[in-house]
Amino acid sequence: MIGCQFSAIRLAPTAKAADERRRVKEVRMRWMAVVLAGLAVLAAPAGATDPASPESYAPIDLQRLSDWTRALASDELQGRAPGTEGETRTIAYLTEQFRALGLEPGGENGGWTQRVPLVHTQVRSPASFTVSSHGEALTLQSPRDIYVNTARETQNVRIADAPMVFVGYGITAPERSWDDFGDVDLSGKIAVFLVNDPDFEAAEGDPVAGRFGGRAMTYYGRWTYKFEEAARRGAIGALVVHETEGAGYGWNTVQAPAGENYSVVLAEGARPPVLLQGWIQREIAADLLRRAGQDFEAVKRQARSGSFRPIDLGATFSTDLPVTVERVESHNVIARLPGARRPNETIMLAGHWDAYGIGPADARGDTIRNGAHDDAVGIAGVLEIARHFAAGPRPDRTLLFAAWTGEERGLLGSEYFAANPIYPAETMVASLALDTLQSAGAARDVILIGQGQSSLEDLMARFAREQGRTVTPDAQPQRGLFYRADHFPFAKRGVPVLLLMALGGGADLVNGGRAAGDRWVSEFTANCYHQPCDEWRPDWDLRGAAQDVSLAYRIARHLATTAEWPQWRDGSEFRAVRETSADRRR
Repeated sequence: MIGCQFSAIRLAPTAKAADERRRVKEVRMRWMAVVLAGLAVLAAPAGATDPASPESYAPIDLQRLSDWTRALASDELQGRAPGTEGETRTIAYLTEQFRALGLEPGGENGGWTQRVPLVHTQVRSPASFTVSSHGEALTLQSPRDIYVNTARETQNVRIADAPMVFVGYGITAPERSWDDFGDVDLSGKIAVFLVNDPDFEAAEGDPVAGRFGGRAMTYYGRWTYKFEEAARRGAIGALVVHETEGAGYGWNTVQAPAGENYSVVLAEGARPPVLLQGWIQREIAADLLRRAGQDFEAVKRQARSGSFRPIDLGATFSTDLPVTVERVESHNVIARLPGARRPNETIMLAGHWDAYGIGPADARGDTIRNGAHDDAVGIAGVLEIARHFAAGPRPDRTLLFAAWTGEERGLLGSEYFAANPIYPAETMVASLALDTLQSAGAARDVILIGQGQSSLEDLMARFAREQGRTVTPDAQPQRGLFYRADHFPFAKRGVPVLLLMALGGGADLVNGGRAAGDRWVSEFTANCYHQPCDEWRPDWDLRGAAQDVSLAYRIARHLATTAEWPQWRDGSEFRAVRETSADRRR
């Protein structure tokens, strides 16, 4: 078109011709400037995209994202607790949404769901706890001093004068030349653990620092590992000492379940969990150590040295707790879009549908913990990704869209699926999880949880650049977020994984920068995490959430339309598991 315009111009052989030539030259230069500008746009690095523009989160529909979140976080779903009327309504809603999008059922027996059998326990109030320490009886108040529940299928937690043993970080890791237990016998005792792992507070120059990955928490730092290790050693109970920085959340989050617990029904012959599990406040643990002639901070330093040995606290623990117990049938919701060329190769996109249901009233009198950020907006993102794939050309590989149950109670639904797979882990290309996305606006970066694990991080960086964003590693790896979301059961079985979550340090927001992002994370974590105030609001700015949803979509689309198999990095603890099934992926 440009060439045609120029060829149509005729020059007169007069003084007027000079003006005409100058005019033609000016026109030509203006057109050339336009062409060069267009070429510059085409050739510009993807990072030139304005992160605040719609292109940074295209093709995600902000209104749909908000509407789905609002519906899932509505009071009508009663906080989406497993095994309740809230679950029944949630499962019906999600099933209808997936069906309306044109997806196929991806669950058991040609249906939309996978049954997840759970044990639901509730410690009934009032709860009393007595610690006898060096001739003095101490009464611990719940939930001020101690928070407990039980994962046992029992109607009573009765413990009489069980000796209490402080076990430091409570880690057995032969591959790291670490053993906190020695030859101590924990049978029938209460094990008291430090939160996190030895590197969390390691001092510079500490000769053993680095065995646990620096400040980035390993799985040994998770409270789930500590409860499991206590059970393996025959303990009757396990208490983790709460410290906000080490745990990654305050005491209000610890006590949010209000004595309630869900656990998967154990297989016949499986080792039972400890009878009593929970947390105690730091001040209580420090007082017990002081009575035993020990200083809490000094003991913590020793526990980081590699030479720690368990400390008999010279105290006994007693309680008699009535428990309401029932078996409930919960469900994962799974939809699928079959691949056209390689249907047996799957890509998982998922979030968790459950929240904390109905609990104690907050200062406003609200009892419903709606879980809007955690994780209604993540499920809304999964639905929006599913909508785009269903409306487009059929992908080469099969796409799975899942909404898990029981994440808040220990990744129960995703772990159950991974242990009882409908689709094998060996031919699962990747698992992408969306959990707790932010509502504070567009961001210049995306937070990477679990840096250095797999080549999925390269895809994250590539497609983030196309959004005009950079990748920022989790600023608080000591919180162990990599081990606290529904991608983790798949990682344990060798599937490369990626978690998109807003809690790994504040994003660099377009409006307000990193300070504003950090403020959003700290305020949400301190005030609304697992609380009634985690509600949908009409003034949310979901552009940042949409950026992350769009990023997950772009990564999934790339994997769904290529033959690429993401790989674990050298040094990842999950690489060896994946390599055992390499022949299945040729």
